[in-house]
Parts: sequence; structure tokens; C-alpha cells
Amino acid sequence: MRILICEDSVLLREGLVRLLEDAGHTVVAALPDATALDETVDATGPELCILDVRLPPAFVDEGIRAALSLRKRLPQLPLLVLSQYVEERYASDLIIAQGSAGPLGYLLKDRVADVAEFIESVDRIAAGATVLDPEVVAQLLTRRNQDDRMRSLTERERTVLALIAEGRSNQAIAAALFLSEASVEKHITAIFQKLGLEPDESGNRRVLAAIAHLSSAGLGGPQTGTNR
Repeated sequence: MRILICEDSVLLREGLVRLLEDAGHTVVAALPDATALDETVDATGPELCILDVRLPPAFVDEGIRAALSLRKRLPQLPLLVLSQYVEERYASDLIIAQGSAGPLGYLLKDRVADVAEFIESVDRIAAGATVLDPEVVAQLLTRRNQDDRMRSLTERERTVLALIAEGRSNQAIAAALFLSEASVEKHITAIFQKLGLEPDESGNRRVLAAIAHLSSAGLGGPQTGTNR
């Protein structure tokens, strides 16, 4: 797979290049900022872009703005955004902008340390999945616990919903919770009924529907979690 990296930290940027190439991928460009991102994307034709949330010159939201711009211009291009902290506003911006667009990932940089898991996430995003960091999901779920529809979910249903939002398949959820796939399907049907969302067979669309609902209110300003 052809991958473009946009990351200001030399150590992380070079580390990503090394581990991705060791996994058999081709890094077509490794940029320190988003200045030439659009031109480089057009010239190299990546199949996945990895961007840091905070990039030069201001280190505020340049990476997110670049990701949103790419999403608007090339809606089917898979994107993976890396963040040092759980930043709910930025995760919400990407999710809400997602709509019916292409695959999306939002992970904490700590996840890169688990190389096998990180490469698996990269492959899942490239294959069409939406992969959200478990800590991002947990905070979105916590903030929406006051919603009457969220309160109607059982503890088991909230656990299943969190795993759905992480991009897990029914089979993976069943394995994680030691349940049958039939039981997982029943939980998912109940979740969508209680949240007023239509279930479907597309893992990507069901994640986007669930998370868009969970993040659609009360996430207006910057919210940062604890550094892991």
C-alpha cells in the first residue's frame, strides 16, 4: 500500500516510515508539515494518509484542518489522524464531517508503540473500516451518558456500542466478550432501536451513525483528556 505521512516530529516520522516499510508498505512521502500536502498527494497518489493533529507553524489544529480539506477534496481517500492526547473536539469534527466519505482512523500516538496492533489498524482503515481510539470512544460515551437514550442502554449494550465504535466486527466483539455472534447481533439490534438509529450491514456506516449520534451535542469547545 502507498502511504503518505505528515508528521512534524523527526523521530516519529522516521519511525513510522521504518515500521510501515518493514510491514511491506511503500511510503511515498514523509512531510514535516502540511504546506505542500495537497500538491504531494496529487503527485504521489497515496492510498492512505497519516497526519498529526498538531502541525507547524502554530501546532494547534493544522493537521485536522488539512485532514478535513483532504476529506472534502478527496472524500474516498483513507485517513489516519494521530494525536498526543484525547481531543474530543477534533475527533468530533472529523466524525461529523465524515458522512458517507471514505475510511477514517483517529488514534493516540501511544498506539504506535504496539507495532502489530498499529499495523493492523492501518490495514483495517485501508480496507474500509473506521477505527477510533478506545479512549476517544470512552470519552464520547461518557459525555453522552446523560442522554435519555444512552441511559436506556444496559451495561452490556454500552460495552458492545463502544466496541462497535472502535470499528470491531460482530465476530471480534463476540470473541472479546465471550458471546455468540447471535447474542452480539441481538445486542446491536437493541442498541440501534434504543438510540433511534437504523441498523445496517455496513460496519463503517453503523460506526459513523452511532458516533455521530453520540458526539452531535455538547462537544462545541476544545476538550482534552489526560496524557497517557
